[in-house]
Amino acid sequence: MTTQSTKPIEDAMRAKITEVLKPSRLEIYNDSHLHAHHKAMQGSTSRETHFRVVITSEAFKSKMQPERHRMVYALMKEEMERPGGLHALQLRTKTPEEEERQMAREREEQCQAIGEIEKQ
Repeated sequence: MTTQSTKPIEDAMRAKITEVLKPSRLEIYNDSHLHAHHKAMQGSTSRETHFRVVITSEAFKSKMQPERHRMVYALMKEEMERPGGLHALQLRTKTPEEEERQMAREREEQCQAIGEIEKQ
């Protein structure tokens, strides 16, 4: 007995991104409920139209953001063309080096904030 997924677009997105981009980090957030009231969504019964996706991958190395986004959109072409399918993607794409630099900055900011609190 095969059980049909309740989130086929998210599952397809996860499978395709994982297979092709081999991410070290992949976070997928379904934000469709936040957009259900938009005029373009009237009459749509899909609960998988708007996603926010964070991807860290070596595949993005030496590529600018527009090219990285095109890579992801190309993977999701079928889901975007399907009636009632994927309507919008909000992408945050990074290389592992970019992610490490960001994390180092955030750690430094936290240490500075703690230092300021301790001075008070």
